[in-house]
Amino acid sequence: MTKAELVEKIQAKAEFPTRGKAEEALDAVIAALREALTAGESITFTGFGSFKVVERAERKGRNPQSGETITIPASKVVKFTPGKALKDAVK
Repeated sequence: MTKAELVEKIQAKAEFPTRGKAEEALDAVIAALREALTAGESITFTGFGSFKVVERAERKGRNPQSGETITIPASKVVKFTPGKALKDAVK
């Protein structure tokens, strides 16, 4: 599903008068999620799932072209854990 398709579904479900209003709402939600995760907060939607920032440790890897061992630096990544209701709906 693309962002445009999601905006259309949001407009229909929430009965926004225009597609532009639905897109503004989606952009606001995405911005709020981004700000919270950037600040290191976790986000939980009961029944849907949770987002959190986790630290990935430095580790050794291998360059697939040359086979040379390289060091992959530590980084922060966003992790999503689906909730029970979402898991059951997907089954």
